[in-house]
Amino acid sequence: MKQYLDIVQKILTEGELTPNRTGIDAYRIAGAIFQHDLKNGFPLLTTKKVPYRLIASELEFFIKGITDKQWLIERNNHIWDEWCTPLKVPYAHDEETKKKMAAERDLGTIYGWEWRHFGATYKSYDTDYAGQGVDQLKKLAENLKKDPDSRRMLVLAWNPLDIDKAVPPYCHYGFQVTVIKGRLNLFWNQRSVDVALGLPFNIASYATLLHLLAKEANLKEGILTGFLADTHIYKNHEAGAREQLVRDPNLYPLPRLETKNFKSIFDWQYTDTEVIGYQSYPGIKFEIAV
Repeated sequence: MKQYLDIVQKILTEGELTPNRTGIDAYRIAGAIFQHDLKNGFPLLTTKKVPYRLIASELEFFIKGITDKQWLIERNNHIWDEWCTPLKVPYAHDEETKKKMAAERDLGTIYGWEWRHFGATYKSYDTDYAGQGVDQLKKLAENLKKDPDSRRMLVLAWNPLDIDKAVPPYCHYGFQVTVIKGRLNLFWNQRSVDVALGLPFNIASYATLLHLLAKEANLKEGILTGFLADTHIYKNHEAGAREQLVRDPNLYPLPRLETKNFKSIFDWQYTDTEVIGYQSYPGIKFEIAV
């Protein structure tokens, strides 16, 4: 995962320390690219321990188009605890608002809902949206089987009509797949990139999605590419980021991903997939910037 560390090094060397909406200054650069060929292993960071269970369960949450964070909490996944839709609690930094946001279970029009119901009118987490909007993920899965040479297989989360209904609005806002010589490649686009805390999750999540889509269409796994725009490290993450730079990225080999009893990406449960042979340096605690 040297490419990840190269991004960290570039930010800490060349990044400009600037303020942002979170109130925590960040070192920022204008753009980076992450790329990894899955034939070389599954890209789960080894310079710090990354909890794959949280990544996989969040991905299942997205694939199912769920917007109720209680689904995640019941699976002991708390990465969305601090957030909620501004339709219920307007976003703010004060402690009273943060408590209200944490107590509200409705996340609004987040990634998976846009993947499965793009263009529908959002009402609440417990509304039945069956048949409403465009099911982009289903169309992509169908196109992979019918026309794998297509260059039009995209899924978007960024819907301008829904920007004010989710916080934060779609950091990774779209992905595309291509098939070349029987290998499925996935490219994701990200407008805002929290490199220390978020990017390792984004890499592993989209690598898992690539893995699942390849199984769905009976294809081999190809190259994962991330186009990263505002790429940053928060000031309070600097020490942990620098710690990773002194850790040897080649000390531990990359693991591999194994999914058993696969029927369809739409029937997949995160417990069906296991990371085999994962070894890493100890974890590093990073506080989320809300």
